Amino acid sequence: MKQREKLSSRLGFILLSAGCAIGIGNVWKFPYITGQYGGGAFVLIYLFFLVSMGVPLVTIEFAIGRASQRSPLRACTVLERPGQKWHLHGYMAMGGNYLLMMFYTTVAGWMLHYFYLTAIGAFAGKNTAGVADIFGEMLAQPGTMVFWMVVVVVAGFGICSAGVQNGVERVTKVMMLSLLVLIVILAINSMMLEGGMEGLKFYLVPDLQRMLDIGIGTVIVAAMNQAFFTLSIGIGSMAIFGSYIGREHALCGEAVRVASLDTFVAIVSGLIIFPACSSFGVAADSGPDLIFKTLPNIFNHMAGGRLWGSLFFLFMSFAAFSTVIAVFENILSCCMDLTGCSRKKAAAVNTGLMVLLSLPCALGFNLLSGVQILGGNIMDLEDFLVSNVILPLGSLVYLLFCVSRRGWGWEAFLKEANSGKGLKMANGLRLYMTWILPFIIVLIFLLGMLDKFF
Repeated sequence: MKQREKLSSRLGFILLSAGCAIGIGNVWKFPYITGQYGGGAFVLIYLFFLVSMGVPLVTIEFAIGRASQRSPLRACTVLERPGQKWHLHGYMAMGGNYLLMMFYTTVAGWMLHYFYLTAIGAFAGKNTAGVADIFGEMLAQPGTMVFWMVVVVVAGFGICSAGVQNGVERVTKVMMLSLLVLIVILAINSMMLEGGMEGLKFYLVPDLQRMLDIGIGTVIVAAMNQAFFTLSIGIGSMAIFGSYIGREHALCGEAVRVASLDTFVAIVSGLIIFPACSSFGVAADSGPDLIFKTLPNIFNHMAGGRLWGSLFFLFMSFAAFSTVIAVFENILSCCMDLTGCSRKKAAAVNTGLMVLLSLPCALGFNLLSGVQILGGNIMDLEDFLVSNVILPLGSLVYLLFCVSRRGWGWEAFLKEANSGKGLKMANGLRLYMTWILPFIIVLIFLLGMLDKFF
């Protein structure tokens, strides 16, 4: 059997895993709900769920990947006992990776397009309505939407085709380190704006009254959901990188480092957004409106705004593209395990396939805008299926596989997770991970269904 590729360094492993977790939700959702749901008080609840739920689930994926030395498609096949059916989850994981990229490549393309627009000064001289109109114009142009989506797909698989060390690790290291530098520079600039401190207080100072006004239950559910979905767990996104590392370090500590980097980017994103919005007297929005309407308008009126806007969208492009590369690597690894073909052949075939699969989303805002399913457009449907169905159910399968005597089993999981030096996972967590954590995941799934259909 051909020897499995390996990452060249622990830093590469941590940055790759964090790069997969860090995405657009860190910027266009986390700061907003933090500000609205009680500031620092919300952050504390979020951190509780991140440690109690996110870290164990990431550790599980790392352990499955490292023990099996396979892609998510074949990982459970290696670890399960003869006659068991846990391996069927591998097909759901593989499908989930494709489905995620069917809309994420389009969103990553938005970031590149806005970096280009900001760099050439396309927003100069535009009023608030003019800046907002540019986003609508982009969505309405099939050529623009498809062009940037194709750029993302071709560049992503091109990088992955060069190999784990020479392509994926080398490029992601540069992007992630640049991302961390950029976000700190942008945050410092934003906090130095006149009137920015008021926005900072709203964002980070604990406000129990705000929590009470919204409802403690609502705040807890929001924190729980954010902690779960921020780490992209359930489709093997972390398992693949676990399969590329050695046994020098225990996996719980590595999971903590990845979660910490993800949280750092999420929190510091708010240090960019709230001081800037406060300085210019603009309410901080959530979602695409924040990124593509509110912030470009602020940069347009800021001294040196063209530079700061370009740096911001470069940061956003890195955040989106690091996730694209990580998931593309997952897809390639699954395809190579499934067919036995070479990395370059898998990359070539998947480049064409992914462009075709991503077309409905890219065209769903213009030529296919009349297609409405479950009350939303094509992107909404794809996002719902990944976020509210595949991720929670996939995480539940991985969890039960590791704690059940009819799966891989607690003892085998714990031995793998604790191999190496560093933070270990305590045996005393078995009760919690066998009964309480599955209940939390089922609750997240049911709440997602209720929110969608009722």
